[in-house]
Amino acid sequence: MHDRNGTPAGDHMRCMLALLCLSVTPAGADSISTTDRATNRATDHADRMPAYLLEVPESVSNVLVADTTAATLYRFTVSDNRIVAQDQRYMSIGQNGVGKVRAWDRKTPLGVYFITKRLDTSKLDAKYGVAAFPLDYPNAWDQYRERTGDGIWLHGVDRSLQRRPAMDTDGCLALPNDELLSLAGHLKPMETPVIVARELHWLDPAEVERNRLEFRIVLDMWRQSMERQDLVAYLSLYDDGFRHRGMDKDTWSAFRLGAFTARPLTSVEISNVLLLADPEEPDLYLSRFTQVLTGDGGSVKTTKRLYWKRSPDAQWRIVSEDNG
Repeated sequence: MHDRNGTPAGDHMRCMLALLCLSVTPAGADSISTTDRATNRATDHADRMPAYLLEVPESVSNVLVADTTAATLYRFTVSDNRIVAQDQRYMSIGQNGVGKVRAWDRKTPLGVYFITKRLDTSKLDAKYGVAAFPLDYPNAWDQYRERTGDGIWLHGVDRSLQRRPAMDTDGCLALPNDELLSLAGHLKPMETPVIVARELHWLDPAEVERNRLEFRIVLDMWRQSMERQDLVAYLSLYDDGFRHRGMDKDTWSAFRLGAFTARPLTSVEISNVLLLADPEEPDLYLSRFTQVLTGDGGSVKTTKRLYWKRSPDAQWRIVSEDNG
């Protein structure tokens, strides 16, 4: 397999994968149940792990996964390099179900999102309950797919209610107030991912590890191409349909050529790497990491997001990217 510029990227990847062999310890499933159905699901998959959590760094203390079919919000942590189910809670979703595509469709979006901040609900409508945590919908991938709307939150319920029906919000995720308060201390702005899925999908840990290794290899190829300032290799990792903030691939290529020329780099370092699979779009993956670019003028530190699509023949290409 060769990339669009003739580089044997696939051969390199297969060689690397053949040399890498890491042991995987199955994840536990310690959980605190709120519904029998959710408890049974977690118990049934005690020797498996969520398909979306390829790599979670120590800097991310909690990951939330919303199983909208089961009306359940799971919380996972990392312990001894294992993904562990900590607890789970009943939740409500949009009145019209899931798969948000436009404003006011009253559907809950499916994808990978991040908590952005905590809002003081004391001056908001009573329906938001004791707290509210906005999510970053629409993210770069939603914008790529031209989805509209905003104001998707994780919030409580009216204090006069114990909980809302399973499908009752304008698109938000709503938890009982006591459950939200018990969860609130684990929610960190611009750190905590919230993966919203139709149904929680589980995989054998060995399969998740294979996906992680493959993903790590292409991410390092991207990093090395930047560090070497090899524009051909760098752009070969971007899909022909790439879009970013109004730029298509041709415009992006010209922009990056100018950046490479204007600021020669001596090193490119990445850390706090979070690798996630999208719960809805087949073969869509997100890498989010801290990036430090160092050149003659000093260092610049940013948080980077790259959205990747993997083809059936294991070619990975970046379709969109963002900061934050």
